Amino acid sequence: MGDGFGFSDRVVVADRERAQYLGFAERVVSRAGIETLPFFRTDLEVEDKRSGGVFDPVTAADRACELVIREAIRAEFPDHGIYGEEYGYEPGCGLTWVIDPIDGTRAFMSGMLHWGVLLGLFDGQDTIVGAMGQPFVGELFSGDGRHARYQRGETKFDLRTSSCASVHDAVFGTTGLEWFGEGELGSVERLIEQVRLSRVGGDCYIHAMLAMGSMDISSDANLQCYDIQALIPIVRGAGGVVTTFHGENPCLGGTVLCAANGPLHELALDIVRA
Repeated sequence: MGDGFGFSDRVVVADRERAQYLGFAERVVSRAGIETLPFFRTDLEVEDKRSGGVFDPVTAADRACELVIREAIRAEFPDHGIYGEEYGYEPGCGLTWVIDPIDGTRAFMSGMLHWGVLLGLFDGQDTIVGAMGQPFVGELFSGDGRHARYQRGETKFDLRTSSCASVHDAVFGTTGLEWFGEGELGSVERLIEQVRLSRVGGDCYIHAMLAMGSMDISSDANLQCYDIQALIPIVRGAGGVVTTFHGENPCLGGTVLCAANGPLHELALDIVRA
């Protein structure tokens, strides 16, 4: 993990503080998302920051959005750490805000809607609050690992995952099969063969739709911590389960497997481990 960011001793956070942090994440994600809109569906210059031959785009929108979030964090919580995709790691008190300014830059540069602004707060072991905003359509998903909620304009409701109990009845989503390693690809293909419906493409929206109850299983590979951290407390708060392919803590990324509930997650995990 970049520049020393990783697991450390857990920082204990009181319920009142957790609520404060969640409200902050929601406000900042919404505010920062506005910074992306002047760039969306324009003749945008795209920089390729690839390593290992894989196209890895970044735009001025990514950088402008992250700077707004960083400025807000420094103003509100100057002792907290910050780890963002574009500007790296700034250590702090043990609580670290993890930023993906535009998750789904490929969709963003293609003029498609499946992208979002992600912000999570990591306590050294888990992400305790997270928010995902899609400013073009005005959607906000957020959670604290215990509860999750959705807002779009005056529409507000609690998020709940589905009660799907069978892999054969499940809707499965992934951003792309090309991201899975050689051994993992066979595992996810076995899963796809058994589900009722599979959808490819979507980045953070796949996991948000799982939290909403529209999808039942989701998996993405080759993730960095900032790709998944904000989504973990949303999925868990809605009733879902998030682990790595090996059933371990997903906070540092890798290949993740999400499911609407514990029994379904165990069934999916058995398939990918087979």
